[in-house]
Amino acid sequence: MKGKVFNGMLLFLLVMMLMFSQCLGSYPLAANPVRLIVDGKDITSLASPIIENGRTLVPIRFIAEELGAEVEWKDKEKRVILKKDNLLVSLKIGSRLVLNQGEEKAYFLSDITPKIIDNHTFVPLRLVSNALGIDIEWDEENRIIHVDSNKTSNIEPFFPVKITNLNSGQVIKGKTELQIELSGDNLTNAKEIKYLLLDLDTWEGFVIARGNKLTDKYTWIPDLKEKGVKVLVAAIYDGKGQFLAGDAIHLCIDIVPKVSLMGIREGEILNDTISLGIDTNFIASYVKYEISNLDTGMTKVIGEEVPIDPYAQYKWEPQLKENGSYSFKAIVYDSENKAYESESVSAKVEVNPRLFLSGVYDGQTIDKPVNLLASRNFDVSETEYILRDPKSGKEQLIKAIPYGNYSWFPGPELSGEKEVLVRVKDLRGVSHESKPIKVNLSGKPLVLLEGVGPNQVLRDSTKLKVRSNVELDSISYILTNQKTGKQKIIAKDKKPSFEQVYTPVKEDIGYWNIKAIGNYKGKEISSENVPVRVYLGKTYESLPIIEKDKFLGLSSRLARDSWEKTGMSAALQTAQSILETGWGQSVPVDKYSGKLSYNLFGIKGKGPAGSVIYKTWEVYNGQVYNVDAEFRAYYNVEESWDDHKSFLLNSNRYEPFRQVMHNSTQGAWALKRTGYATDPEYALKLMRIIKQYELERLDKIGI
Repeated sequence: MKGKVFNGMLLFLLVMMLMFSQCLGSYPLAANPVRLIVDGKDITSLASPIIENGRTLVPIRFIAEELGAEVEWKDKEKRVILKKDNLLVSLKIGSRLVLNQGEEKAYFLSDITPKIIDNHTFVPLRLVSNALGIDIEWDEENRIIHVDSNKTSNIEPFFPVKITNLNSGQVIKGKTELQIELSGDNLTNAKEIKYLLLDLDTWEGFVIARGNKLTDKYTWIPDLKEKGVKVLVAAIYDGKGQFLAGDAIHLCIDIVPKVSLMGIREGEILNDTISLGIDTNFIASYVKYEISNLDTGMTKVIGEEVPIDPYAQYKWEPQLKENGSYSFKAIVYDSENKAYESESVSAKVEVNPRLFLSGVYDGQTIDKPVNLLASRNFDVSETEYILRDPKSGKEQLIKAIPYGNYSWFPGPELSGEKEVLVRVKDLRGVSHESKPIKVNLSGKPLVLLEGVGPNQVLRDSTKLKVRSNVELDSISYILTNQKTGKQKIIAKDKKPSFEQVYTPVKEDIGYWNIKAIGNYKGKEISSENVPVRVYLGKTYESLPIIEKDKFLGLSSRLARDSWEKTGMSAALQTAQSILETGWGQSVPVDKYSGKLSYNLFGIKGKGPAGSVIYKTWEVYNGQVYNVDAEFRAYYNVEESWDDHKSFLLNSNRYEPFRQVMHNSTQGAWALKRTGYATDPEYALKLMRIIKQYELERLDKIGI
């Protein structure tokens, strides 16, 4: 038995050895080494060429020195400089950009970045040919690279991409269009183009334009800080942010700042709302408008307290008494707070009297108080709010006052379709009337509960009161348990004007509905049931997620990672996180359990880790009150960061932001303009943080 097993194993080993020997016969164990011959001299022993991912990399130092070139290595900058006669070639480890300066300066991009292998700088074979202008041939059969300095070679671009509407050395004076053309169809994976403006010393800079349509025209508005000779790169990337192709040229930035006031023409007669705007040839941080009345000599500056968005229109609605001759001027500020003025534009303001009723809208059903206001552009001595029957034309006075607004809560004696209008008298005694607005009146006696709002959490004493459209005889306040239906009378048959103080006690803990019941002519009128929660236990406040002095490092890292994936300014992302969380010291936690949300941007709803209950505010019956709301919870700050960027990148609302999100200044104003924050100084606060902590460095990019 043992003999049979041994013979079987021997047979198996013989078969395997035979198969292995056949494999060895079909494929060599190793390809023959590549030889490098420069002007007939074999220098392979100095540093052998390397085949990497199908590309041949060669040691540029030994080739250059063999050809009589001087080679300089700048360790601090990781840069190799080759000099021979009038030729200078500069390349940098890790950068695709190559400078080839002979009689003319030329930049080109390599498909592979120079890299250090065994303390030598290796570059792709074609880069040597392009850089040195010499012929290089590959002998496939004998695996030999022939470098022949006696034969010249023109620069052959690595990529089928060319910047078309600008020339190398062109002087840029201001706003400029950028465009490329593609000569091939091998960029099927291309998803985005970025235009980069790079510094000559560091070969790093900033994205100045970007988009998904490769050959479209893109507008570049220069920053005044960018002066002198720069390198413009058009870089194409795939969906994962990997570089695919590009082109490079050098430009001279020489901007003489110019500001033009838009919206008004010289000598124009202005008889309506005036829309002011600016056009600049540089990135503007903010704008102010100077409006001078030439008749009175009075000047006012709009934007003095809170500067204005330079990328949006400002609307000025002059009053009737402000009619006259005017001079208009825009004052624009750059990133260093230096001011530049437009030329003054003279125009005449001749607005007509304008009056309309605000506070109600056409077709509205009025079942709660409305705030009537005569919106006008002239002074008045008398204001009458009028109710009119649209069929008979019969009018009824709602309220007569000198001027101002009036809170109107129509009673049950008024019902059906009506018209509401305002009639005023100006200071000359001339009467003016607004266009009537059709409304529907419920015709019901109503009671509104004030002092609490839906889903409010009651912890302390709360003042309850009512508002009604009828004269109530008495008022009661009742709590009803949402689960058991048990009722608790807070107050019974009190005077309608009485303000009831409700102080929750231990037995009230739970979820309730609270309502007011009024007595009117022997009948009960109930308000809406307002759901509330009574909670007397411990609550938790927001918490820090990291030490304050470490938050900048954390947020910078997250912002930079996100910037590489999305193209959204890392400086802007970092500033937002600082502003939203108070340097990471105020992050929402569940007010009842203390669960940390890791929610850095206050996004409501449910996240990967569910949600936390956190305090926010709402408006009910015209009053602001605090309520509990669900805020997204995450397992870590990285999830919160990514979710916030997804929120901005996928919502239709923020499309204007996405168009400029690579620029921190334009992006900050776009966030404000699209309603991300209600704070009128939100954009300015972000820009101040970016400047104070030099966050712009986070947006630096190379190629």
